[in-house]
Amino acid sequence: MPRPAPTAPRLPEAFTPEVRRALAREDPKLGALMKRVGSFRLQLSPLHSPFAALAESIVYQQLHGRAAAAIFERVSERVGKGRRFTPQALLSVSEPVLREAGLSANKLAALQDLARKSLDGTVPPLSRVRRMDDASLIEHFTQVRGIGQWTVEMLLISRLGRPDVLPVDDFGVRKGFMLAYGLPEMPRPKALLEYGERWRPWRTVVSWYLWRATELPVEPVVG
Repeated sequence: MPRPAPTAPRLPEAFTPEVRRALAREDPKLGALMKRVGSFRLQLSPLHSPFAALAESIVYQQLHGRAAAAIFERVSERVGKGRRFTPQALLSVSEPVLREAGLSANKLAALQDLARKSLDGTVPPLSRVRRMDDASLIEHFTQVRGIGQWTVEMLLISRLGRPDVLPVDDFGVRKGFMLAYGLPEMPRPKALLEYGERWRPWRTVVSWYLWRATELPVEPVVG
């Protein structure tokens, strides 16, 4: 199967017709899913600051999108928007003022920990992030309170366009695999990780198609 170039390929551009054909040959059931879904349409969100992106992820945890967006907007109004949303700026705002924005005590503590770890280098700046491999980024970012592996995997996929990320703990990925492969139940993360070895080095692409599998109409059973 084709391998990414040494110059760190970035999705969606790196997913060529040749790669698609190779994945379909390697895994015919995946090939059938890709045919049903159609073209690969991953859309990336810009990453201007790892600190700001992770802060937004913390705020959004366990909340509906609209409510989380409103809270993050209020936090940004107090800290500073755009390039003014910095670790120094967040730490300069008092806890009562940040709590007034709608942050829980746990999320406030997580944001403050993120700010401190951004200042001490645990959370690398963008220039370093772009040069680091996936495992190193997961190792660094998960040292922050409230940031787990799944959160980092979503950043790797949706912000950095890394091609070989398989979030095996993601409900949608596991459910999509169950539906696309005709299984009676969702696979365990370990089993999915083992099966997914055949998709390297394009596991992000497969994850995207498995998410889409959950949106497809159920095919009628013939016979």
